Amino acid sequence: MRIEFAPLNVPLRRRLQTAAVMQWVFSFLALAQCCLAAFILLALSDWWIVALLYAGWLWLDWDTSTNGGRRSQWMRRWSMWEHFRDYFPLTLLKTVDLDPKKNYIFGFHPHGVLVAGAFGNFCTEATGFSHLFPGLKPHLLMLPFWFRVPFFRDYIMCGGLVSSSKSSLSYLVSRPEGGNVAVIAVGGAPEALDARPGALTLQVQNRKGFIKLALKHGAQLVPVFSFGENELFDQIENPTGSPLRRLQWGSQSQSSRLRVPAVRTSRVFIKFTCRISLSSSSNTNAPTALLTTSTSPSSDAGWSV
Repeated sequence: MRIEFAPLNVPLRRRLQTAAVMQWVFSFLALAQCCLAAFILLALSDWWIVALLYAGWLWLDWDTSTNGGRRSQWMRRWSMWEHFRDYFPLTLLKTVDLDPKKNYIFGFHPHGVLVAGAFGNFCTEATGFSHLFPGLKPHLLMLPFWFRVPFFRDYIMCGGLVSSSKSSLSYLVSRPEGGNVAVIAVGGAPEALDARPGALTLQVQNRKGFIKLALKHGAQLVPVFSFGENELFDQIENPTGSPLRRLQWGSQSQSSRLRVPAVRTSRVFIKFTCRISLSSSSNTNAPTALLTTSTSPSSDAGWSV
């Protein structure tokens, strides 16, 4: 294994881009645990009354994640997300306008390890979703487990994330006023176990529940593809039936449906090789799939730290 260190004269903008990506990775991998630990410590400290008040708020606010969430445009427009976008760089491509009076289900492929494309394009305004699709509000669906973690749930809901439960999806696509977009990583967390450079394994055959809900509520289906999503991380080989794959499936409870990829190296923090583009399209009757170009990395994108 060869480690390459960045030169000392890396431009400040590249440092900021790397810091933004590090914050994103930290949020996915450790922020929930830190929030839970902070809540426990708060409950055991002299400030226990604050924890008690928050627990009361949590009880009253328990169903918000299944009722459209609580997004914050201020947080979605943080300048940090622009640095996050520029690190890759990340681009959102549109081919056809979508009627804001209708509700949509975006089927996102592939899941990848950390769903970088879906987060950057639908949980932030860094790539201009509201400008490209005026009148539409994107909601990225996430495992219900994470909305039970104190403080962390409030943070992720500000970006537009909501529970991936059936009731949550039904709520979004049944709104008579329209304008809601439910973004689903169709392959789910299990698909992340097959995310590796040069491979594209999608799990769609047995995942038709969202289609049934779309038919029930009259929502439009829009396939979305993220180019380069699987190029971000090198996973340890874990073929089906291997001890590692059995451990990955068996180490987590079936109720949470959480699967943990075993990553050997990260191209995010070692050498940049990823190009991500996203596009969706539709005709006037029903949206259909459309995949186009990807962007090129900046000239100094090879250095990440």
